[in-house]
Amino acid sequence: MTAADLRDLAVDIAHEAGELARRRREEGVSIAASKSTLADIVTEADREVEALIRARLSTERPGDGFLGEESGGGEGTTGITWVVDPIDGTVNYASGIPLYAVSIAAVEGGADPDGWTALAGVVRSPVIGETFSAVRGEGAYVNGVRLRIAEPGPAGALLATGFGYDSSTHAGDLATVGRVMPMARDLRRGGSAATDLAYVAAGRLDGYFERGLSPWDFAAGALLVQEAGGVFLRPEGRDVTRRLNLAGGSRVVEELRLRILETA
Repeated sequence: MTAADLRDLAVDIAHEAGELARRRREEGVSIAASKSTLADIVTEADREVEALIRARLSTERPGDGFLGEESGGGEGTTGITWVVDPIDGTVNYASGIPLYAVSIAAVEGGADPDGWTALAGVVRSPVIGETFSAVRGEGAYVNGVRLRIAEPGPAGALLATGFGYDSSTHAGDLATVGRVMPMARDLRRGGSAATDLAYVAAGRLDGYFERGLSPWDFAAGALLVQEAGGVFLRPEGRDVTRRLNLAGGSRVVEELRLRILETA
C-alpha cells in the first residue's frame, strides 16, 4: 500500500467509527471508568469504537502495529503502526457537546512520536460532517478542499489551548495563558486536541498550545498542520512530564515558544 492507500483506508474506517460513536451518543452514554483522575473519563463507546477500528485494521493490515488510547499497543512486522484515538474529546461527547472526533494516523518508525514519521492521518468529526485528511508530501484536505495555514492579522492571533484533567496543573496552565495573551486576538478552548489541530490546518485558528498530550491526541492532527504548510513542535522544557505541544505558522509557533518557555 502507498501512503495514499493508507489514508483512504483510514478515511473509510474513520467514517464507520464516527457513525458508531454518533449513534451510541444518540442512544445514551454510559461512563465505563475514569483514567488518570476522576475527571478523565472513558465511555463504553470509546472502547467499542476503538475495538471496531482495531478489528478493521487487523483484517485489512494484519501485520501492522497498533497504539490506541483505550486498548494500548501491539508491535507489528511491517514497520507501520496505527495510532488511534477513538473519541477525542470524550468529556464533550459524554456531555452532549458535538465537538469530538475520531483520529487515526499511520506512522512508520515505531510508537515513539520522537522517532516516527507520520505517513497518513485522518480526523473525522461525525456530527459536523467533516473529514480532515493528509498524506505526507501530498497536502492536507477537508472534504476535498485543500487546507492552508493562516497568518494572524493586525488584531493578533486567534489561539486555542487545552487544560489537563489533573487540577494541580491548572494554575500553571492559566499562568501560561497569561503569558501568551498579549499576542492573541482571542483564545478558544474546544476540548478536542485533534479538532484544534485540524482547525489550525484549516486556517480557522492561527495557533495552538497545550501541555501533556498523548501520542494519539496529535498523531493525525500534527500531520494535517504540517501538510497545510504549518509547524508542529514539541520542544523540550523544564516540565518534562507535561511536554509542550505547539502548532501554527512558523512565526506564531516561535512566538508561542518564546513566551511560554523563555519567560516561564
